[in-house]
Amino acid sequence: MDGLWVDVLLLVGGLIVVTLGAEGLIRGASRIAGRFGLGPLLIGLTVVAFGTSAPEAAIGVFAAWAGEPEIAIGNVVGSNIFNILFILGLTAIITPLTVAQNLVRAEVPVMIVTSALTWGMAWDGRIETYEGAILLAGAVGYVVFAVLRGRRESPAVRSEYAAEYATGRRSRVWGEALLVLVGIVLLAGGARILVAGATGLAKAAGLSDLVIGLTIVAVGTSVPEVATSVVAALRNERDIAVGNAVGSCLLNLLFVLGLSVVSAPAGVPVAPEAIRFDIPVMLATAVACLPIFFSGFRIHRWEGVLFFSYYVVYVGYLILDAMGNGAVAPLRWAMLTFVIPLTAVTLCVITFQALKRHRSGGQASERTA
Repeated sequence: MDGLWVDVLLLVGGLIVVTLGAEGLIRGASRIAGRFGLGPLLIGLTVVAFGTSAPEAAIGVFAAWAGEPEIAIGNVVGSNIFNILFILGLTAIITPLTVAQNLVRAEVPVMIVTSALTWGMAWDGRIETYEGAILLAGAVGYVVFAVLRGRRESPAVRSEYAAEYATGRRSRVWGEALLVLVGIVLLAGGARILVAGATGLAKAAGLSDLVIGLTIVAVGTSVPEVATSVVAALRNERDIAVGNAVGSCLLNLLFVLGLSVVSAPAGVPVAPEAIRFDIPVMLATAVACLPIFFSGFRIHRWEGVLFFSYYVVYVGYLILDAMGNGAVAPLRWAMLTFVIPLTAVTLCVITFQALKRHRSGGQASERTA
């Protein structure tokens, strides 16, 4: 029992240290980027985006290097499911989200394609080193894409980012560099502590490393994204709230997973249950975003409740399945025969209504002309 509490303390302590490291890295790097003339919009789309993915990257790299691939895979897949279902759901419940940012509209189809590509890479039970390099190259391409698209954003979107990511008064450059260095050290040290605690907790509780990675580690490393999106929603900075969640999903697949795979001695093995269930769920959540973002680029409260509820059901399923509970079979039956079909019908109705509105708008424009 004492060992269990030690593992819990290591896990919680690692999460705290990793979060502090990410915060220091983001603050220092943002100020340095501001010194080189990078505007708030580009700082938000690049420096802050990578900074909020730093906890996942640190833990993924260390887990892969330490021979704990299930934590590395579970961290990425679980974080993406958490970002879409929990974070977007929660922020939409707080305030309906209207998406004006052009980049987000382009990111959703790319996120779907990247999720499907990741599933394809994992299909044979292993993501090879060269496939990780392909994902990293995609991360570089995403940065270039974000910068180019960011230059064409509307003044309203730019003002949101200016209010959130203005660098403010700068300290001495050595102080900013020291902040970045301390952030990196905390990330590395916190990742090592967290992986040790997560591994020990999984063994003590009889759970697999994959389940721990999909739940506790994924939620813990997504704390920066939760804070950013919720605060942005409360400040009515809705594009930042949505862009943070969607952009983080892309970076998790391209940057975090790519770096984790390349860091491993011989690629990263993928557990069969992740291929059969968890990665398809991640792909399904990405696909679910498409009609919602297409329907006037607005996420309503009821859609937020739907997403949030799905996350609760997903985590409940993982826990019951890991415990060998008999309720797993009825829950799976309910998902297959009621929840998923109902959701599919709902999304089809949303898409049909959006197409109808767009068609009516186009015909009205033609009559006016």
